[in-house]
Amino acid sequence: MTTRPVSRTLLASATAAVLTIGLTGAAATAEAPLAPADGAPGIGDPYWPLDGNGGIDVSSYRIRNSYAFDSRRLAGRTRVELTATSDLRSFSLDFLLDVSQVSVDGEAAGFTKTDGDHELRITPAQPLAAGTDHVVVVRYADHPASHSYAGETNWLANGREVVAMNEPHMAPWWFPSNDHPQDKAIVDVRIRVPKGREVVSNGELKGRRVGKRSTTWHWRADEPMVPYLAFFAAGDFTIEKGVHRGLPWLVAVSQGLGRADEEASMRLMRRTPMVVAGLEKDLGTYPFSVVGGLTTSLDVGFALENQTRPTYPAVGSSYTSLVVHELAHQWFGDDVAVQQWRDIWLNEGFATFMEWRWAETHGGRTAAQTLKDYYSNVSASSDFWDVVVADPGADKVFDDSVYGRGAMTLQALRNRVGNEVFWRILRSWLREQRGGNGSTEELEALAARVSGQDLSSFFTAWLHTPGKPAATADNGLG
Repeated sequence: MTTRPVSRTLLASATAAVLTIGLTGAAATAEAPLAPADGAPGIGDPYWPLDGNGGIDVSSYRIRNSYAFDSRRLAGRTRVELTATSDLRSFSLDFLLDVSQVSVDGEAAGFTKTDGDHELRITPAQPLAAGTDHVVVVRYADHPASHSYAGETNWLANGREVVAMNEPHMAPWWFPSNDHPQDKAIVDVRIRVPKGREVVSNGELKGRRVGKRSTTWHWRADEPMVPYLAFFAAGDFTIEKGVHRGLPWLVAVSQGLGRADEEASMRLMRRTPMVVAGLEKDLGTYPFSVVGGLTTSLDVGFALENQTRPTYPAVGSSYTSLVVHELAHQWFGDDVAVQQWRDIWLNEGFATFMEWRWAETHGGRTAAQTLKDYYSNVSASSDFWDVVVADPGADKVFDDSVYGRGAMTLQALRNRVGNEVFWRILRSWLREQRGGNGSTEELEALAARVSGQDLSSFFTAWLHTPGKPAATADNGLG
């Protein structure tokens, strides 16, 4: 910075002004600027305090990995584009693998692994100023199966197949991230595997580069996503694709399944575009540019709502309700993500309710009858009623009551406010929160505003209080 000499006249005037202020007792002292600080190792979620990180906002991940099936070793680099949201001396990314090199804006940066190796603490050559954009490149190589976090060992692989799918955590096993639903980002994935093997990920297949011994598959999702919703699967897959009502779809089924299971799984996967069209009748336009699904041969034991392409175990051809559940999550959980993990019922309760709704519109029981059966058949002494749905705790975040009682809450609300107002509430929620995050408190306020009713006692009974709600009209049960 260049400075200029101060004239004697200006100096005298300034001195007089200071003396005058001092005489009146009103002198003000300028606050010294705060020094750059270390970004917090967590974003502030009480369930998993190390999830996410303070001081940064990620806009994109460009992941370039290679995977060896025989050794189950993953190696690569990820380019993270982020904005500093405060003045930072250092910051963290959530990552479990062994790191060899980190750079920030092309300059080598210091780094350490802390807090059980979940936190990659990065110290750039120069502090980052609030509001400035930066490029972080992390290089790594490791065996993901050797790592765990929060009691989870999430890497799923055998000698022929791998699938990176899990919730609430998955990203730290294969790319460094700001791993919390509050920070969505564009995800661009390139995975190199031995020639002849397939890779499937989120979004659209942008291309393949085939070499003598390997093939690199390039996938990109056009809409920002929560880190745990990013996935890839590699192995031997049968892939089918098409366009339904203008929406491109692509589905894949592992060839590691027996022939009968593979054919049954493909029949189920082919229902994906039809299910989306059905859900659009209630929820409005599908929120993303492509859709699909993948069935793995690995013994995962659950399905997951990976954005644009849910992943499934082999469950046969008749389990349409599972596809309905995971595709409903594209609206509830993917497009509108939770604000904190305690809000998980906004994902699981809504997706379960849409299963009930699908049954009611496809020749099955009405959702009202399903609610009635649930309520009648689950005794007041059951543990089902012990969980506080709006804040179940980290150990109960995927408890059956979060799904079942969450869905019951929605049908009871439908009974309470009427069918037309209920669907206006759901569509207003999706429209107003689109592409962002939502909390239980925000939903409650919206429901009251749209319905014009005081619903505080209703939500207290269903979401905030352990115990079986009373069978009253106020609770949507009269």
